[in-house]
Amino acid sequence: MAFAGSESMDEEGRNESFLMRSIKIAGVVALYWMISITMVFLNNYLLDKNELDAPLFVTFYQCLVTVGLCWVMQLLSIFCPKVIVFPSVKFDLKTSREVLPLSIVFISMITFNNLCLKHVGVAFYTVGRSLSTVFNVLLSYVILKQTTSLQALLCCGVILGGFWLGVDQEGVAGSLSWTGVFFGVLASACVSLNAIYTKKVMPAVEGNIWRLSFYNNINACVLFLPLMLIFGEFGRIASFDRLTDLTFWSMMTLGGVFGFAIGYVTGLQIKFTSPLTHNVSGTAKACAQTVIAVVYNSSSKSFLWWTSNMMVLCGSSAYTWVKSMEMKTQKTAQVPMDSTKEKLLAGEKSDPGV
Repeated sequence: MAFAGSESMDEEGRNESFLMRSIKIAGVVALYWMISITMVFLNNYLLDKNELDAPLFVTFYQCLVTVGLCWVMQLLSIFCPKVIVFPSVKFDLKTSREVLPLSIVFISMITFNNLCLKHVGVAFYTVGRSLSTVFNVLLSYVILKQTTSLQALLCCGVILGGFWLGVDQEGVAGSLSWTGVFFGVLASACVSLNAIYTKKVMPAVEGNIWRLSFYNNINACVLFLPLMLIFGEFGRIASFDRLTDLTFWSMMTLGGVFGFAIGYVTGLQIKFTSPLTHNVSGTAKACAQTVIAVVYNSSSKSFLWWTSNMMVLCGSSAYTWVKSMEMKTQKTAQVPMDSTKEKLLAGEKSDPGV
């Protein structure tokens, strides 16, 4: 999704003042923080504070809202093409089947993510879900046969240390949920698998992230139905006394809207800054999110508990920086190699003996 005319942003960016550019970037980053943090707290409310014990249904409904919003945005792009640009999202069974493996990983990721949030709360959520980077390194080697540098592995070691220290401190405080930690580890693994499978199925949706989101969420809605039946959630939903409560459905719908919006603001932040800045912003956001949760719940945390959070956040930031430097080095090494190839090809073409 994009606002029409955003393609000329780069040209306009050259002419606008540094102050205006900084204000725009600050506004986009603030929007990302607001939507991301609000979504986490809202999901925590829906999963933990409500009387309805049906996490699969909550996630199913949010996926349903996302599908509906994709249709709405497509209609808006037709009637207001000068304001909204959104790809066509007509359903195709063949494409749906091609996206299905990713959809299985996707529903596992969002389900385990929400179950982790339900059991550990927002304050410990950053640490509980901190192993995504570690699994990314591990699965990239197992599945893609990609090796990782020693510096990046050391960063993963810091993250692991922070994770275990956090688990230990939650145990000391008497608030540790091994169920939540288990779901957090599974969610971290699924986040890494989701990134790998996303790259594999992108050609099926012509490389469009919104079309992928549409098919992913449609598949998820279908896959959630038998899971809800197996885990007995239909009975709990039928006996829920707030099914006619407008406030309950408003909060549920709002959760789906924020889930849809986070995809847009993530892309917007990367567009206005860079992937590296986006990751740093996400790390800082996680830190702020933890502080807000502790203050909101009037919790008292030990020095080592805070140390575990800082180890996770610093390790993640350092890993991002190391990978960014490695990518720059690879690009720099490719430039002279490419220019050498061009000279050789030019020499071959000018050779009269060819």
